[in-house]
Amino acid sequence: MNTVVLLTLTGLGLAALYFLVASGLSLVFGLADVLNFAHGLFLGVGAYATWWASGNLPGAGPDGFGFVLAVVFGVLAGSFVAVLVELVLIRPLYSRTIEQVLVTVGLSLAGVALLQATWGADPRPFPRPDWSREVTSVLGAQVPNAGLLLIVAAVVVLGALLAFLRWTRYGLIIRAGVENREMVTALGIDVRKAFTLVFAIGGAAAALAGALGGVYFGTVSPGQGGSLLIFAFIVVVIGGMGSVVGSAYAAVAVGLLQQFVNYYGTSGLGDLCVVGLLAVVLLLRPQGLAGKVAHA
Repeated sequence: MNTVVLLTLTGLGLAALYFLVASGLSLVFGLADVLNFAHGLFLGVGAYATWWASGNLPGAGPDGFGFVLAVVFGVLAGSFVAVLVELVLIRPLYSRTIEQVLVTVGLSLAGVALLQATWGADPRPFPRPDWSREVTSVLGAQVPNAGLLLIVAAVVVLGALLAFLRWTRYGLIIRAGVENREMVTALGIDVRKAFTLVFAIGGAAAALAGALGGVYFGTVSPGQGGSLLIFAFIVVVIGGMGSVVGSAYAAVAVGLLQQFVNYYGTSGLGDLCVVGLLAVVLLLRPQGLAGKVAHA
């Protein structure tokens, strides 16, 4: 029983990390119709900015309010880079899908190279708070606090996103734009501001995933964003393009499947099963778990 509880909570912690990356990715594709392969760069920027702030920013540090300040700095850095990418590189290419893919893939590779050139290719120890190294007893299972922190963060982000989409003006514009962007434009609403805002939100969520992922893994490395981005794309496709709630459902399914299969099976089998789940969803429900059927 203790093992099941431990695997469930650690699987949910991994799912929370996937969701933080996938939520912004889903919104960006749903509204702006952009497959942003550079999304992992925002995660890397957030992780390294948090790591740097912990040792260099006045008042920041690995514990207490200093840790919160370092994470806020990392989130702001990731959001700033996301806005910059949207304004400079993505905005001129909204109607050119192939060019979008080429630019974002190239930017992703260039971003990893820049991080390696600046801080080296080797993983660096992440300045984690002392309490994140400890465990908490849940139903007899000793659960790492870092995983519980990710779960709490993902729940807060999900609630904040749903509240923003439901009860704010820009949230309504984004929801309407996901459903029918042409109609929103015809009403005289400048959706370009909504595009920039969505990129900022996506960058902030990815940067938060980078900062908390550093706490979870204990290290930060230039290629960390790329590996997590693969599973984030799988989560987005399974959940349904443009659906934040669908991404949450899919992240839980992927995280739990991966954790249980890797434990009870052989190492790496969980990743294979996740790909199998993706194939099944694409065959039986191509629009995803929470996606809507497209009508001709």
